[in-house]
Amino acid sequence: MVFTVASQVLVLVLGKMLAMALYQDFRGKWLVRLLILLPWVAPISLGSIGWLWIFDPVYSVLNWMLRAVHLLGPGERLIWLGQPDLAMMSVVLVNVWRLLPLATVIILAGLTSIPHDIHDAASVDGAGFWRRLFRITIPLMMPILLVALLFGIVFTFTDMIVIYVLTRGGPYDTTQVLASYAYFTGIMGGDLATGAAISLFLFPLLVAAAILFLTVARRAEVA
Repeated sequence: MVFTVASQVLVLVLGKMLAMALYQDFRGKWLVRLLILLPWVAPISLGSIGWLWIFDPVYSVLNWMLRAVHLLGPGERLIWLGQPDLAMMSVVLVNVWRLLPLATVIILAGLTSIPHDIHDAASVDGAGFWRRLFRITIPLMMPILLVALLFGIVFTFTDMIVIYVLTRGGPYDTTQVLASYAYFTGIMGGDLATGAAISLFLFPLLVAAAILFLTVARRAEVA
């Protein structure tokens, strides 16, 4: 739950920001869109291996950058995947990097579907940016946002590649998720019955989430 909720909050906020930025006209917009889509197009296993090098305790580029800006001492380093809090932060960051392109594309499609006349009329009436955002843009895009959130929850709950490549559920099972726990229990541990039970436990959770989000999205669309 921590892994999913933290990831999806960041994905929705950053996806909305990127979509609103890409909605504007500027030079090189096609290149920016291409760069944003690259994490989704690239195989997640290869991307996770790249992040594994980025989080390496000895050769980590993140530690080098923190030392360069004097946030870490000359001999100080962070064990990104070896400390529980840093490990959870790291896998959440990689999951956000992976799912952000999909959320951005979905939200951008929702932005383009809003008629310009509504924003023009609000501007004439004196509504500022934040008032248009919370009174017009977000209410009209609520069904799209809920669909993007549903896709993100399904992908996050059912995927174990990021966890498997980066932490294997460690340290001390603090980054273990249901999908990876089912794999390590049923396949690696040889307890197929328990592994199957853990896998089936995901089904009612995802069905309940899908029914809830689709019902709320339909009511928001009707309203």
